[in-house]
Formats: sequence, C-alpha cells, structure tokens
Amino acid sequence: MEKQKLPLREGVGIIVLNSRNKVFVGKRKDNPNNNWQMPQGGVNNGENYISAMKRELEEETSISNIKVVKELDYYLEYELPKNLVGIIWKGKFRGQKQKWFIVKFLGKDSDINIRTKNAEFIEWKWLDIEDLPKVIVYFKKHIYEKLKKELKKIIV
Repeated sequence: MEKQKLPLREGVGIIVLNSRNKVFVGKRKDNPNNNWQMPQGGVNNGENYISAMKRELEEETSISNIKVVKELDYYLEYELPKNLVGIIWKGKFRGQKQKWFIVKFLGKDSDINIRTKNAEFIEWKWLDIEDLPKVIVYFKKHIYEKLKKELKKIIV
C-alpha cells in the first residue's frame, strides 16, 4: 500500500515531570541506539485520551501516582520514514497523530518499573527539558521541540 493512503494512528504521549522538573525518558527495546523517548502509545477503540494516557503510562513504566498538569489542546503528528512504513504497527499506519499530556510524578523513583509484561524500554532516566530534542529519533524531533516550548510556559 502507498504511504499516503495509510492513515495516521491515533495516540497519546506523556511528559512525566519529577519534583525537580526533569523529564522521564526511556531507551526503546526495539531501537537501543542512543535514542530516548517519553512514554507514548495508541488509543484503543472506545477509549478516551485520559484513560489511554494513564493505561499507556502504567503499561510502560508502572507509574500510576500522577497529577495531570495540562492536556495540550492540539495534536502533534509525525510521519514514519519510508524504511519503517510497512514494518511498524503491522504496516497499518504511516505515522501518528498524538494528544499530549504533561503530568507530575508524585511517587518515588523506586515505584518506576520498566520490566513490565510487554516491556518497551530497556533503561530509563530523568532528563533536563533542554535536552529533549537531542535524544529523540530524527523524525520526531519537531514534536519534541514543540513540547519543550510548552514545558517552558508552565515551568518557571
């Protein structure tokens, strides 16, 4: 199937801030180079964004003790590079349209467990907001640049 005929996958993304306003990032199991990303995932049929966000966050990180700070009132989209179309998401989508949330992590680092049932990350760390666009795969960099600007509006 041609790339432009494939739909965008509907998803959520989560910016998890700790008490020092550092951001949670994980190194993906399927891309163990020096690329890190924030938790994200798809929205199931009949699921609203807030439920999808909480489910994905818990599935990927075991984090459940959060306070929602902000839900962005627009979507961010990215297209997969040609070499990944047809491989990622069983070839059903050409990219993703995401609703992003900023949440405050209210737990302790020891509450975080990335060795979950369907683990996506092989390691995790807290990262400075400024470094977000530097660690993500190139085709999502524009999203992380926008998210960095959003974070700077709410963090003084």
